[in-house]
Amino acid sequence: MPRGCHPVVVDNGSTDATAEVARVCGARVVSEPRRGYGAAVHAGILAARGAFVAVLDADGSMDPAVLPDLLRPVAEGRADLVVGRRRVAERGVQPWHTRAGNAAVAWQLRRRGAPVHDIAAARVARRDELLGLDVRDRGFGYPLELLLRAARARWRIQEVDIAYRARAGGRSKVSGSVRGTVRAVRDMTRVVVRAR
Repeated sequence: MPRGCHPVVVDNGSTDATAEVARVCGARVVSEPRRGYGAAVHAGILAARGAFVAVLDADGSMDPAVLPDLLRPVAEGRADLVVGRRRVAERGVQPWHTRAGNAAVAWQLRRRGAPVHDIAAARVARRDELLGLDVRDRGFGYPLELLLRAARARWRIQEVDIAYRARAGGRSKVSGSVRGTVRAVRDMTRVVVRAR
């Protein structure tokens, strides 16, 4: 982790040794009994103690060294939300079904005022302002609802390219299967329908 970053790892039903490994490596581990991506992210933001929060998948696909580049525009007051735009750095990292789903969702976001090309697997904002958006989704629709609410609130949203590599281990609940991608797109579609 870059200097000044204090990792919080949220365990919401892991069946492997992730929580223990994170603890041994110096992360603060928070338990969240509710399943779902949004539940984990929300619990992590509530547990964070700094003025700024960063959300980054902890599967090794994104290097935490990118965090200062994501933080800088927010800390300097040039952006309210900075999101990482994943750029594939290795062959076969992003299956066709996740690329297609991501492109479709990002297109919907741009139509609704969020100038993004990715659904923001990595993002940085001020903690209190992020909580103030009152994002309610606790499933895969969380990042989409966040971007929709930020656009509606006229936040300055900026994208920063980040390298996207293969996971260090395990299998993604979203990109690991067509079924997982369909579930994620279903959750996100519900968010778009509610936002109309």
